[in-house]
Amino acid sequence: MAVDISNISIPPLPTLDNLNATIPDDVDAHNIASDWLAALAAALESDNLAAINSLFVEDSWWRDMLSLTWDFRTFRGISSIITFLQDRVKFTHPKSFSLRQDLLGLQRPYHDMAWINALFDFETDVGLGFGIFRLVPTANGEWKAHTVYTNLEGLKGFPEKVGTLRNQECNHSLWEKDRIREREFENGDPLVLIIGGGHSGLEVAARLKVYDIPSLVVERNERIGDNWRNRYDSLALHDPVYFHHMPYLPFPSTWPKYPHARKVANWLEGYVEALDLNVWTSSEVTAATYDPSSGKWEVTVNRADGINRVLNVNHVVFTTGFSGVTPKIPGIPGIDIFKGEIMHSSQYQTASNHVGKKVVVIGACTSAHDIAHDCYNHEIDVTMYQRSSTFIMTTKSANEVMFKGFYDENGPPIDIADRLSASRPNFMGLGLMQRVTKRILELDRELLDALHKRGFRTNEGIHGTGLLPLLWRSLGGFYLDVGSSQLIADGKIKLKNDSQIKEFTENGLSFEDGSELLADVVVFATGLSDSTENIRAVCGDGVADRCPPLWSLNKEGEISGNARDLGTPGLWYLAGKFARSRFHSKHVALQIKAKEEGLFGERYSLV
Repeated sequence: MAVDISNISIPPLPTLDNLNATIPDDVDAHNIASDWLAALAAALESDNLAAINSLFVEDSWWRDMLSLTWDFRTFRGISSIITFLQDRVKFTHPKSFSLRQDLLGLQRPYHDMAWINALFDFETDVGLGFGIFRLVPTANGEWKAHTVYTNLEGLKGFPEKVGTLRNQECNHSLWEKDRIREREFENGDPLVLIIGGGHSGLEVAARLKVYDIPSLVVERNERIGDNWRNRYDSLALHDPVYFHHMPYLPFPSTWPKYPHARKVANWLEGYVEALDLNVWTSSEVTAATYDPSSGKWEVTVNRADGINRVLNVNHVVFTTGFSGVTPKIPGIPGIDIFKGEIMHSSQYQTASNHVGKKVVVIGACTSAHDIAHDCYNHEIDVTMYQRSSTFIMTTKSANEVMFKGFYDENGPPIDIADRLSASRPNFMGLGLMQRVTKRILELDRELLDALHKRGFRTNEGIHGTGLLPLLWRSLGGFYLDVGSSQLIADGKIKLKNDSQIKEFTENGLSFEDGSELLADVVVFATGLSDSTENIRAVCGDGVADRCPPLWSLNKEGEISGNARDLGTPGLWYLAGKFARSRFHSKHVALQIKAKEEGLFGERYSLV
């Protein structure tokens, strides 16, 4: 069941005051971490779980991704952690715990907080695991765990075929013919069919390939990358490029910090070629039916030549993005009498089509800002209509507070950064998000004050937590500023938000307060339908109705549908920005590989 994050109470942070603790001058982080991990290992390997009590503070957290639960779970409090371990240790047998030396040490993120951060490796009966724990001081001088994170990194006996394990054969004369046969599946069907050739689909395909799982990506556009290439001309990444690296092939160090969408599109096309991924473009999956007797999906693919190909596969992965394809356009009276042009942001391409016209953009989040900025660059009279307040932060401040020393050139390796990011349970981190947001808003105060003076309404996110909870809740409500906000503050992008829209007129929009806004073009930057629509269109109502909410938080703070199977065997969903898909694409591949090799255990799922 989805949880409304606005109703969540912010958990207390492990401040020194809350812990009634102080930090001694001579903290031996290595010995403290080593002793703690040894005690945890002894308790787990001897099944003496009563000893766990002494290793954790009362309000502690354990987040597991697949390694001990074959699911994505977060457990809060000692009693919950002990129950989880009692239920799972006897099936997984965690062992061979080994403390890592990298990033081990005392950290002081704030004047009133301190913890010892430590990384470790371990094994289970079938898997290789990686973990992170953070120890906080207590009143009696002992250091105890506040958070523990465990993640499935690999399957025993089935390593990724990279480096020295890659293909060592020399078949220069046969390579091209072999690639055609592989891509066309002339000798049999793939095990996995991936619907959608954006970054998420390609990353899943890349992960599966190194595990020797034949997969096929079906993309309805003419070229890989067209999902970026065919959108509005001004589209670019709003996060720094090093946050978006893809598996096995990071972006070049020469790239701009915020690459243009078409540059990203071309990279995705090259990624397919570089990694020999199997992709059918100009093709569409028209139906997918699950057969319980065979455990297979019968999938019909309409190819570019108009011929239907029927494939029988074990797994279907939807990587069709956060949203469906149906534009969400509010029902505004009089839309039929408007003499101008109406479009959704998904249909908008370039302001050059509207030069000399008055443009109104309805919405005040990322797409709305980008489109309004594009219009300004083409010297078009453009007005943004803001329906509700928007969370605004600049890329400069976000980089300074959220990414610096973490996701940047001076940070840890990208795979470690991903795991450090995941190691704090979502709900546990809300208090930290409040502090981060407060600092960002302080850095952006001059711009925000200028926006407020202009009349633009901003907010601090849900409970002052900024960006991430807005992403979890609705994938919207924010703008990561790359220049549009200053244009609004300066009046170069006009603003209207002082009254609700009443109706369309022949020449524009009228409002409840009697005011009017002339327009030749109205662009609705108001979002798209739910992503379940894509599953419903292909698999039917029965399968779609069994799916959990695909993008929302459950009561443990985990995304309810992402990187999991979806209520029907062999049906999966993956979506997210480059960083999230980079990380969770491996989780999807590991689950599929484990199922194919008979290693997958029973999910220990939230009831």
